[in-house]
Amino acid sequence: MPDTIFDQILSGQIPSYTVYEDEQVYAFLDIHPLSPGHTLVIPRERRAFLHELSDESAAAIGRVLPRICRAVLAATGAEHYNVLQNNGAPAHQAVFHVHFHVIPRIGDAGLGIGWPARRLEAAEAEPLLGAIRAALD
Repeated sequence: MPDTIFDQILSGQIPSYTVYEDEQVYAFLDIHPLSPGHTLVIPRERRAFLHELSDESAAAIGRVLPRICRAVLAATGAEHYNVLQNNGAPAHQAVFHVHFHVIPRIGDAGLGIGWPARRLEAAEAEPLLGAIRAALD
């Protein structure tokens, strides 16, 4: 896997505004924020997609992410926020290292998204549910 900008940040080649770090997780301010306090939370484990993470790295992210959200809310005064995580270029992933965006919603600043929902029909749900459950076993 080629180095990403996040690998360069983790190795100290590129400076960053460190919010939090431990042995498995690193969080820093996004240099192209959607709103003040926009923070990126990444595992130190180099994986492009969330489903590739080890259970240990995933658990570490899960442990830290709520703490980062609370800190961003306290620091910015925001009451609302988005946590965004993309996998693959068609899903708008630009840096191919797992990362979570914590994006405070402050007035009009923050993440604006469309949600073109559709109805889940039983004829689609039943076979899909079976396939997902089988994949979990």
